[in-house]
Amino acid sequence: CFLFWSTMMSFATAARAIVSKTPAARGAFVRSAAATTASRSSLSAAVANAASSLPSPSSPSSYRSMSTMDTMESGTKTYMSLYPEGSTDGGLRLGNIVPDFSMETTHGNFDSFHEWKKGKWAILFSHPADFTPVCTTEIGRLALKYDHLEAMDCLVATLSVDPVKSHQDWLNDVVAHCENEIDIKFPIIGDQDRSISTAYGMIDPGTSDDQDLPLTIRAVFIVNPENKLMLSLNYPACVGRNMDEIVRCVEALQLSYEKSIATPANWPNNHEDIPMPDGSRSTDFKGSVFLLPTVSEEEAEEHYPGYHTCDVPSKINYLRLVKKEDVESKAG
Repeated sequence: CFLFWSTMMSFATAARAIVSKTPAARGAFVRSAAATTASRSSLSAAVANAASSLPSPSSPSSYRSMSTMDTMESGTKTYMSLYPEGSTDGGLRLGNIVPDFSMETTHGNFDSFHEWKKGKWAILFSHPADFTPVCTTEIGRLALKYDHLEAMDCLVATLSVDPVKSHQDWLNDVVAHCENEIDIKFPIIGDQDRSISTAYGMIDPGTSDDQDLPLTIRAVFIVNPENKLMLSLNYPACVGRNMDEIVRCVEALQLSYEKSIATPANWPNNHEDIPMPDGSRSTDFKGSVFLLPTVSEEEAEEHYPGYHTCDVPSKINYLRLVKKEDVESKAG
């Protein structure tokens, strides 16, 4: 953690020196990260590519206002520019544009994953196989969270290497087994040829043909409105995922994207009792968040006046807390 934040602070120093001089320019759109070898030549170029990357489509009226990137120059824009949009070795990493693909699903066929989720957050959620016990419970629990995710303007698609017909038959069991009344409102992708699973690193094309049951891992990919991978989780077939944690991750990612902040460990159950400069202790910072390390002191004062800097032995002012209500009141 110390190395990570130290690295971020070093990037922040360089970014602040150039950010006011960097013109806004949209970088070239990359259709597939797996085929991309382009990387940023400098931090300045990356900031330029990110500066005007706001999504343009309107959200349906049933959703909340579409999630948009914070306009603070030294905040989310600069922070996101630290992650390259493509990899040089074909791997899929955080910040990369995710591979696009056509998909056959339980809700019909779609020519492009990118177009299906255009301008929105999305979760791609893989499961090893239909008619298996853990997967049956996972799809049921995900269905219970779907309305909440939809209200957050976050789409959901699940996937396995089974054909769509298998998914459709299996969903009867999913609905029957769940202790709550549910509807499966999200599509389940049939990846019979394993092309999507391979592109996203969920299966090894070199060994899957030799397996009696070529399972995809339990993977979660959370993708932002610019089709960039923001978070990935990998679980083995024997361990089911916690849907509350997945929803928490989406909430944290959206808040960071929209407000130029970072969520502490155990957020929102964090900083319940902290020391203050006058020797007293305060419970006012429960659920508070940190300013991104790239945010300049000037923009921090402009957008979050009254933020609290935690005192630490190093005397480095990097633990900059903002109260939950101050984040919520900040204009996007």
